[in-house]
Order: sequence, then structure tokens, then C-alpha cells
Amino acid sequence: MTGLWLLPQVLHIPDGFLSLGVALFCWLVTLALLSAAVRKTRGAFGERQVPLMGIMAAFIFAAQMINFPVAGGTSGHLLGGALAAVMLGPWAAMLVMASVIGVQALLFQDGGLIVMGANILNMGLLTALIGYGLYRAVLGRSLRTRLAVIGAAAWLSVMAGALATALELWLSGTSPLRVVVPAMLGVHALIGAGEALITVAAVGFVARTRPDILGEQDAAARGGRGWIAGGVLAALFVVLLAPLASAAPDGLNRVAEDLGFMGRAVDAPIRVLGGYAIPGLDGAPLSVILAGVLGVLTVGLTAWGISRLLAARN
Repeated sequence: MTGLWLLPQVLHIPDGFLSLGVALFCWLVTLALLSAAVRKTRGAFGERQVPLMGIMAAFIFAAQMINFPVAGGTSGHLLGGALAAVMLGPWAAMLVMASVIGVQALLFQDGGLIVMGANILNMGLLTALIGYGLYRAVLGRSLRTRLAVIGAAAWLSVMAGALATALELWLSGTSPLRVVVPAMLGVHALIGAGEALITVAAVGFVARTRPDILGEQDAAARGGRGWIAGGVLAALFVVLLAPLASAAPDGLNRVAEDLGFMGRAVDAPIRVLGGYAIPGLDGAPLSVILAGVLGVLTVGLTAWGISRLLAARN
């Protein structure tokens, strides 16, 4: 890897960090969980719930483009697994997160292709399971209690993803266990705090304005096309803020630099829109915005298409 991406990656592992055996094992676990997610969600969505998956995927993709600074010249951004799980349930959230991370890798070269299974597992599947598992324990409680637990779940989901990444780096021989685990958990404890704040703010807003969207009720069963348009516009608005994102290295990149294994990263053999930039407009704010809009539309349509295929047939 010749340099950092224009928009840094929080837990997106590049090719070269993990051994082939560890990468293949992560693919096996990821495919098993995604297969279970397909089985669990098949026929579970009605016609009015289908757009929610696309909107959630588009919003999470847009939010992940906004890196916020944390201590020590490091940045982070929303992962979104816990947020998606609260809104959609764990299985649909897994499919949404797989859509987001897959498009990021294939279209924007954000994270390696060989290790994409590990990225989906760490950032999407574990975070959704942890987020929903804790949230389910407080269903029916007061909104204040639920938001407190959601914040804790979001923080823990980031820590779980960081720990999984650290263990994979150790098993790959990239860094010693006693070094990489505290380094990853230390920096991601701060990033997890940002995740918790954003997740609580988003869920709190939805709970007060559209409580029917939350997973414990019939998701999106009441409401017309207005909330769909609102969700799309919100995602596109967030993309407009992408040029203001922090350029500081993210948690994994910071650890890789500090521990000396950044040089193991391998560039993608084919670059389509690498660095979230439109060819010919590299470095211009308009380039990031246009790439973000393209990503929002691609991710949203991908998740919508998956939910459409799995929707209940009347």
C-alpha cells in the first residue's frame, strides 16, 4: 500500500495483513452466518418493509464516509452493525452490513478482496449479533433504558470487532498477541465511544419520530413513501459532508504504523474508484461527493434487491 486512503478505514483489513488460512476460515464462518441470515429472513419482509433495508444500507454507507477525530491523531467512523440490528433485527442487519462492506471492497477498494470475509465478519456480523443481543434483553423497557443499553451495545460491538481483528492478525503471524490486542482495544475504545453516541442519537431520533420502524414492532408497517424519500435524502445529505472528514489514520492503520506492519498491505490489482475518488477529479471535494452518491445508490439498490428477493410473496 503506497499510502493511506483518502477516507481512512476503521477496521477494513487490506490484503496482506492476514494469512491465507485465516482469511479462508473467516470466509467459511461468514458464509455460514450469511446463509443462516438468508434462511431466517426469507419471507419475513412484506412489501412495505422491503425499502427499509435499502435505506439503512445507504445511510450506513454514507455515515461511514465521515471520519471523526479521536485522541492521538487517530480517526474513526460509524460501523453501524448495532444500529442496523436495532432497526431491522440481527439477520437482516447482517445482510445490510455485508452489502455495505462488499460494495466498499469491490467498487472502492476499501479493504482487501481475499480478506473481505474477515471484514464482513468483524465489522458486520459480530456487531449485529452483539448489538441485537443486548438490545433484545431490554425490549419493552423505557426509552431511556433502551438507549443506555444500545449505547453500551454499540461500544461493545466495536470492541468485539477490534478484538477479532487483533486475534486474526496474531494467528496470521503479523503481530504478537501481547502487543496487538492492547493496541487495538486501546484505540478502539475511543472510537467505540463515538459509535455509541451516533447510534444512540440515531435510534433516539427514530424512536421519537417513527417508533413503528424499530424492530420490536412491525417495521415500517405504517407510513407511505414520504419516509422512504426522507431516508434517501438524509443519506445523500450526509455524503455532502464527506469532504470534511478527518484525514488522520484510523484505528487499524494507526496500530499498523505504530507496530510496523503497514508495509505488509497489498494494493488491489484493479482499482475502480479507489480512495472514494472519481478518476480525473482526484483530491477535489466534488470527487468525494460524486463517489459517495454513487456508493449510496449502489449499496442501497443492492440491499433493496436482496430484500426484494427474500420478501414474502402475496
